[in-house]
Amino acid sequence: MSAPQRNILVSNALPYANGPIHLGHMLEHIQVDIWVRAMRMAGHEVHFVCADDAHGTSIMLRAEREGITPQALIARVWEEHTRDLRDFGIEHDHYSSTDSAANHALTNRIWNALKADGHTQARPVKQLYDPVKEMFLPDRFIKGECPNCHSKDQYGDACEVCGKTYGPTDLIQPYSVVSGATPIEKESLHFFVKLGDFEPMLKGWLAERRDAGGLQGEVVNKLQEWFTDGLRSWDVSRDAPYFGFEIPGETDKFFYVWVDAPIGYLATFKELCESGRKSGLSAADFDRFTLAGASDTEMVHFIGKDILYFHALFWPAMLYGAGLRTPTAVNVHGFLTVNGAKMSKSRGTFVNARTYLDYLDPDWLRYYFATLLGPTLADVDLDLKTFEERVNSHLVGKWVNLASRCAGFVHTFFHGKLAASLPAMEREKYDSASAKLSACARHYEARDYAAATRLIVEVADTANAYVAEKAPWALAKDESRREELHGVCTLALNYFRLLSIWLSPVVPTIAQRAHAFTGGPAARFADASAPLLGVHIHAFVPLTTRIDPKNIQAMIEASKESLRPAATTAPSATPPSATVKTQPASPNPESRIPNPGLISIDDFAKLDLRIGKVLACEFVEGSDKLLRIDLDAGELGQRQIFSGIRAAYDAPEKLIGRHVVFIANLAPRKMRFGVSQGMILCAGDGGADLFLLDVDTGAKAGMPVK
Repeated sequence: MSAPQRNILVSNALPYANGPIHLGHMLEHIQVDIWVRAMRMAGHEVHFVCADDAHGTSIMLRAEREGITPQALIARVWEEHTRDLRDFGIEHDHYSSTDSAANHALTNRIWNALKADGHTQARPVKQLYDPVKEMFLPDRFIKGECPNCHSKDQYGDACEVCGKTYGPTDLIQPYSVVSGATPIEKESLHFFVKLGDFEPMLKGWLAERRDAGGLQGEVVNKLQEWFTDGLRSWDVSRDAPYFGFEIPGETDKFFYVWVDAPIGYLATFKELCESGRKSGLSAADFDRFTLAGASDTEMVHFIGKDILYFHALFWPAMLYGAGLRTPTAVNVHGFLTVNGAKMSKSRGTFVNARTYLDYLDPDWLRYYFATLLGPTLADVDLDLKTFEERVNSHLVGKWVNLASRCAGFVHTFFHGKLAASLPAMEREKYDSASAKLSACARHYEARDYAAATRLIVEVADTANAYVAEKAPWALAKDESRREELHGVCTLALNYFRLLSIWLSPVVPTIAQRAHAFTGGPAARFADASAPLLGVHIHAFVPLTTRIDPKNIQAMIEASKESLRPAATTAPSATPPSATVKTQPASPNPESRIPNPGLISIDDFAKLDLRIGKVLACEFVEGSDKLLRIDLDAGELGQRQIFSGIRAAYDAPEKLIGRHVVFIANLAPRKMRFGVSQGMILCAGDGGADLFLLDVDTGAKAGMPVK
C-alpha cells in the first residue's frame, strides 16, 4: 500500500544578490533539487520556491561603486542567478527577490504582530560610525589590529589569523573599510525582538523536531549552547543609509537584512499562490501552508551550517510570535571544499557556476555531489580527480554503456522492439533489482543520497556482469539463439531503464534523454516496478560523454581569469521591487574614474611602487595584446611581467634599457603564457593610446616610488 500524499513547501537559503552563483551555492541547490524531484517521483505534492536575498549594506555600497541604483544591481544579478540555476537543472516553481512588494507587506505584518504583543523593545546602542561616509558601520566593514595576536587588517568581529572573537571597539587602530577613515563611537536608537520571550517555546520546538527527524541531533546540541545564559534580545534595526525596508512608523530606521530574508520564503510562496501559474494552487493555499496549526501541510528548509542561528532560533521565534507555523524541518549541510581545501581564487578552485557550465556538464557535478551527500553536517570535498573518475566509471561505464552495448542488436534483429515477455529467470533478476532499488526512495527522503547512489552502482554492476556473462555479441553470431538474444537484450535494456528511473532526481537532463530512448518519460518511482516489454525503442544515441581532464584544467584556468571585474549590463527583465531609501553616491568630483570615492594616505601606502629596468621585451605568441617583459627590480630580483601594451609598442626591442614604474606587491597571476609578477604603469585610455611613465636620470632599478 502506498504512503499517503504529503503536501510540502520547500525552500533553501537565499543567494545574496551581491555576486554570482558559485559551486559552494550549488552544493545546497543541488541537494534540495534532488530532494524535491525525488519526493515528487514518490507521489507527493511539492512546491519549491527560492529568491535572491537583496538587501543590506554590501549591496548598497556595490551599487554606489558601480554608479547605479541598488534596484538596478539586484535586477541584473537576479537575471544572472536565475539563468545559472536553471542551467544546472534547478527547477523552482517560483524564484523571486526579497525586495518585493509581497515581502515588504509580510515583513510589516510580522513586525506589527510582534510589536502588538509586546515582543519588541527600543533602546540606545553605541556603534562605530564613519564620519566621512556618514554611516554606521557593520562589524565586517571595520578593520584594524587584532587585540589578541596583533595581526593587521582583521575584521571587526573576529580575527582570521588566531580565531579570536571580539567587538569592533576592541580593535587596535580601527579604520573604515568603506572610506579608510578612523571611525568614531556614536549612539543611536535601535529596535530589538525579545527572544527571551520565546525561550520555552524554542526549547520545546527543538526537542520535538529532533525526535521527529526535522532537525539533526548535532544541530540541536549546538543550539542548546545559546540557552546557557538565556537568549539575548536580537537587534533587528539598522540606521540610514541602508538598502532595505523601513521600519513602520520610524524615520531612517530599517529592518536588518536577516529580518526580511527568511520572510522572503513565505512571500515568494504567496506570490506563487496568487499568480495562478501552478495548477491546483490558489491564493487560499497560502494560509493552508503558513498559519499556525496547519496539520495537513509541511514547511521544509535546506540551509548551510553557517546560518543555523538565524533559521533555528530567530526564524521560528518570529513565526510563532506572529501566529504563523514553525518549520517542519530545517535540514542543515556542511561546506564545500575543493581538493581538500577551502575554495581559492588564486588556485582557481573558487569556481562560479557559469564558468563550470562553460566547460562541463551540470549533471556530472550533480551526480558527484550525490555520491557524497548524507544527512549529516559533514563537509563535502570536490576532489577533481575523483570527480572525473567517478563520472566516467559510474555514469558512462556502468550506466550508459548498458544501453549502448545492447540497443544495436534489438534494432538489427528485432526491428527495434523489446521482447513481449521475459524468461522466468530473467524476470526474477529484474524483480530482484527493482526491489533492491526501491530502498532508494527512503534514502532520498532521508537526504542520504550517498546510500542511494551506492545501491544504484551495485545494481549497475550486477547488470553489467549479466551482460558480460551472456555476451550478446556472441549470441548474435548464432542464428539458432535469437530468442535468447532477444531476452538478454530486453533484460539489459530494462536494467538500464530501471537505473534511469532511480537516477532521474540526480541527473535529470541525461535521464530525460535516457527515457526518450526507451520510449517515454517515467514520472514516478512506481513506474519501475514492472519491466518495459513489447515496445519499440529508439535508435541509441550517446547520452553523455566521458570527462576530458583538459576541460577541468581549462575551467580552473578560466576561474583565475574570472577574478577580473564583471561588466555591468542592464537586465532584460526584473523581479518585483519595493520603494526604499538609500543614500546617493558620493564620488570624487575631481576624478575621471567613475565613482571612485576618496582614499586615505593609508590606502595609497599599501601599494609598493618601484622602478624597474627593462632587460628583455618580446611579443607573446598567441596574444595580440601582450608583451612579455623581464625587469631588473634591484633588491627584489628579476621580475617577469605580461603587459597589455602591444598596440602602443610594436617594436618591443626598443624598450630594452628603459626604466619604468611598476607595482611590486601585486599578487602573482598565472596566465596560460606564464606567471605575471606585477603591473607596469602607463598613462592613456588604452589600446594604442598608452604611454609608459618615464623617470629622471639617476633613478635606479628597485628604488621605491613615494
